[in-house]
Amino acid sequence: MSGVEPTQALGGESPPEPAATLGRALEALGSGAYVVDEQGHVLAVNAHAEHLLGMAAQDILGRDAHDLLHRDAHGQPLPRAQCSMRQAFLAGRTTQVEGDYFARGDGSLLPISWLITPYDVGDRELGTLVLFHPRNSPEIEPQPEVAAGPLPELERLALLAETTTQLTSTLDVEEALRRLVTLVVPRLGDWVVVDLITERDDVWRTLVVHADGDVLVRHEALQGPMPPVPEESQMPLSRALRGVASALAGPQTYREAPDSGIALEQRRLFEATGIRSAAIAPIRSTREVLGALTLGRAEKPVDFTVDDLPLIEDIARRAGLALDNASLYERQRKVAETMQNHLLPQMPRVPGLQMTVRYLPAPDASQVGGDWYDAFSLSDGATALAVGDVVGHDLEAAAGMAQLRNMLRAYAWTLQEPPSRIIGRLDEALLHITDVAMATVVFARIEEADDGRWKLSWTNAGHPPPLLISHDGLAEYLTDGHGILLGTGTRGPRTDAVTLLPPGSTLLLYTDGLIEESGRTLDEGLHRLRRHAAALAHRPLASFTDHLLRRVRPVANDDDVALLALRTPTLK
Repeated sequence: MSGVEPTQALGGESPPEPAATLGRALEALGSGAYVVDEQGHVLAVNAHAEHLLGMAAQDILGRDAHDLLHRDAHGQPLPRAQCSMRQAFLAGRTTQVEGDYFARGDGSLLPISWLITPYDVGDRELGTLVLFHPRNSPEIEPQPEVAAGPLPELERLALLAETTTQLTSTLDVEEALRRLVTLVVPRLGDWVVVDLITERDDVWRTLVVHADGDVLVRHEALQGPMPPVPEESQMPLSRALRGVASALAGPQTYREAPDSGIALEQRRLFEATGIRSAAIAPIRSTREVLGALTLGRAEKPVDFTVDDLPLIEDIARRAGLALDNASLYERQRKVAETMQNHLLPQMPRVPGLQMTVRYLPAPDASQVGGDWYDAFSLSDGATALAVGDVVGHDLEAAAGMAQLRNMLRAYAWTLQEPPSRIIGRLDEALLHITDVAMATVVFARIEEADDGRWKLSWTNAGHPPPLLISHDGLAEYLTDGHGILLGTGTRGPRTDAVTLLPPGSTLLLYTDGLIEESGRTLDEGLHRLRRHAAALAHRPLASFTDHLLRRVRPVANDDDVALLALRTPTLK
């Protein structure tokens, strides 16, 4: 190999796959299959296994697989110490055996061949996939294993099951590509190349990764834009990118005068990587060709053959479906974020006050939409402040948020009443003229008092309490003025609270995405916010806000966050 300098290690831990994907992955296999957890209890089973075992899924799921199925040649329960599958299961290694027995539902014996392999079942738990078929089955003939040659049938099925589960359980394009790489190298080759077609029909060499032992190394120098794909070219990559066919290739394929710029890039790839044998397959979705997958062998001693192409085509097809879903999801996310950002307002300039706002969308596109902030001038010269959260996390919630915010502005400007009366009017109208089911909000007005300090009056409709931090780092929650959330249909009393803000103090209005975290209580989140806000009180307001978000926002947060911070002037 020559001409290649490793530029970036391909790393990162794969997040756990949801267990709901297991059943779909197993049903795609042409072999009996089930998955067990770390204790050996069955988590999922496919219909083919039910048929072979003569048992219904409800009689298998949750049972200890060894006790339920494993027998010796005489039909007697197999001692655990003598069970080869049990030993491989405990060792956590991939193992294949040709001669064993399972018990069927009617008490008869089923002579089987089996393969087991570790399998990620979600929630950071490693399970085990078991594939089996009757010995001497006409459906699947056992194949001898050869180094780096075509995979035996059970290993092929195990790889396809793992590919389905891994790729369909993420909606992030980069993560899907990372998982694809770890699935195919070094198992099938020592190089993998992914070329993708962009929305503008350009080709981009997205990944070039080499398996250097157990380390996957990404070669960015070989990545980047590619020349256009000529319609008439019969070269393997050009045909794959047009969705025509998969093919084998090698350095000799590109030794002749290149018929296009993309063929010249392929010659450069083979020269730089030392790939001796390659298999190239189209990456397709149900709608279009998305790109091409190339697997290369430089160090592995056996070349690819036409017998390898069906497996690589299957993997590329599953990758295409996953990438298409992820791309559609990311487009939806961009639409949602753009809509949300356009709906959020610009802050007014209030002489003497500093204000800053932040909106952080949720990591999950389906969670974008419900959180909002607002600040605007009132007809009597005061300034209104609001932070709220519409129940629901999608584009519908974002639209509901806009309705709620605009109605609140109209009521606040027109009525010149205390915050509690304005929120009461808003609550009465909510169910009749909006699509909002329920919402929470803190609504306040702030105005300068006669002594030069600033007076805050507010009401709280089911929202986390505002936090007031003095210049000296004393922090307290403003828990007065609390009432029920909007949209319940209950006309409970709403009250106002009033306080004078100390000079140089910081007022923080925020949504629950800043303090709520799975596995922690709300009190823990509130305590964490108060502690960090107090420690940051001396910082300039923008720095205070950014550092607070970095410190406090939960790592595993699945909600959006809206935040409004206000600081009063120090007295001269």
